[in-house]
Amino acid sequence: MWRLLWLAGLLAACAPALLRVEPSRLPDPGDWDPRPAQVEWWYAWAWAHPYALHFAFFKAYAPPSYRILGLPGSLFGAFHAAHLVLTDLRTGARRFLEVSDQDLLAPRGRAEPGPRLEVGGWRLYREGPGFRLEAPGVGLVLLPRKPPVVHPPGYSGTEETGRLYYQSYTRARAVGLLQGEEASGEAWLDHQWGEQVSGVQATWDWFGLHLSDGSELMAYQVKDREGRVVQVLGSLVDPVGRVEALALAFVPLEAWKSPSGRTYTLGWRLEGPGLRLTLRPLFREGEILSRTTRVAYWEGPVAGEGVLEGGPVRAKGMGEFVAGPLLP
Repeated sequence: MWRLLWLAGLLAACAPALLRVEPSRLPDPGDWDPRPAQVEWWYAWAWAHPYALHFAFFKAYAPPSYRILGLPGSLFGAFHAAHLVLTDLRTGARRFLEVSDQDLLAPRGRAEPGPRLEVGGWRLYREGPGFRLEAPGVGLVLLPRKPPVVHPPGYSGTEETGRLYYQSYTRARAVGLLQGEEASGEAWLDHQWGEQVSGVQATWDWFGLHLSDGSELMAYQVKDREGRVVQVLGSLVDPVGRVEALALAFVPLEAWKSPSGRTYTLGWRLEGPGLRLTLRPLFREGEILSRTTRVAYWEGPVAGEGVLEGGPVRAKGMGEFVAGPLLP
């Protein structure tokens, strides 16, 4: 018994004080180092022909109610996981892989300054002026073309759902190998962290889009546990990298029922001052039922067209629509 008590005391002494989002204090756009946050992730999408790619690296501490060996799960340190989807833009064929260190006997993942992120041999890390991504079938260099931004007002979510700070490199060059083929194109990188138990306290519909006029659009509607929209965010990054908030409305156009029985809205129209943009997925199949994060979501390449500031504009990028937690 004394050994268990000693271990509990040692773990408690090492457990970090988890930060909360302070709406009045915004992060440095260029500081992408890990934080002692309840939930944190780094994300990248790329249209690097002939493939579209979605990669996410997650770091999270167990909620206070979760117990391991009778002790609070957060005392055992952070849990790490990563998701990877490769979509063949020629055929629509998809490959989804995931990895984690949730098994107590598995090698521990890490999220270190730099940032240098690794779990199960998958890595995302700073290299010179950009980032390198290494995973099964993936060897890409991502070189930002614009400065990083913090999306107004600096965070997503509400006090009730929990909040996440939110920063991005909204346009980057992607070059390397995908599935053994030479690949090149453009990419987008995100970093979010805070106190929200994502996929449980909040779900969302999200787009990260490259527009044909050289700007980028981020559109995000956050929903609470009952599925009610509690926040809608939009930000436009102009061709030289300046970011501004954009009032948006999400208008649903087309729903799709997945093989698991969940319904996702895949077709949308985004409307705002000077903006009217219709978006649809390139391929309908895109549901992910994750065994590592225990969340169901749809993610895949999207494209569309419309009007921005009176001129025609085309869009391409990634859509992400979160259904919620998987049942035990």
